[in-house]
Amino acid sequence: QVQLVESGGGLVQAGGSLRLSCAASRSIDSLRDMRWYRQAPGKQRDLVASIASIPITYYADSVKGRFTISRDNAKKTMYLQMNSLKPEDTAVYYCNAVEKGTDYWGQGTQVTVSS
Repeated sequence: QVQLVESGGGLVQAGGSLRLSCAASRSIDSLRDMRWYRQAPGKQRDLVASIASIPITYYADSVKGRFTISRDNAKKTMYLQMNSLKPEDTAVYYCNAVEKGTDYWGQGTQVTVSS
């Protein structure tokens, strides 16, 4: 098992930046893929970005060029650097990892972007 804890959310003006962190309770070396999702009120949870251990990254079209995902296995932490934030980025952001067919989720961190 692994516990995931997000941090770094908050209120920011449009055009601003935030860096989210996802700290794991143990080594993440064996977590081949780690992901960031977000869920806005009344909407489904959508994949924002993912990073493999190689590392290979994926970004949703809506965040390409603005968000950067990274991981530091030594610190057992995954990050999401979010720049040029827009009001439509407002959501609860969740980190996710899958290991041996089991999904692990953090509790989420709120990101609010004001116009």
